[in-house]
Amino acid sequence: MENQATKTWKVLCIEDEPEMIDLVRLILERKDYEVIGVLGGEEGLEAIQRQKPDLVLLDIMMPDMDGWEVFRRIRANPELQDLPVIVVTAKAQSIDKVLGLYIAKVDDYVTKPFGPQNLLQSVESALAKKRGA
Repeated sequence: MENQATKTWKVLCIEDEPEMIDLVRLILERKDYEVIGVLGGEEGLEAIQRQKPDLVLLDIMMPDMDGWEVFRRIRANPELQDLPVIVVTAKAQSIDKVLGLYIAKVDDYVTKPFGPQNLLQSVESALAKKRGA
């Protein structure tokens, strides 16, 4: 039986670039996170239902459904309202960040390119909030 201290956190990475999923996997799996990568918003929403992740890393600019629409659908689902979502995007304008953090209320906003430490800190911080730490 797994307890919280030894729990492997499941992170779902919704991206349209396989290379970015590989990079996220490389960074997070070294710290014992389980990383599931999916391509695009539609597949991402299906994977959330199927995989029940502890946290979502969400790209904004995707061809099939943009990240804001994915985020809106996550928050519209009562079962998913507390699911931490970190936006990981190349949209680095401060207005985009303000919209994400203060208007949409995502858990964090990481801009590409990012350093491994930035991503890890963001993930750890969001999961600490989820744990109630």
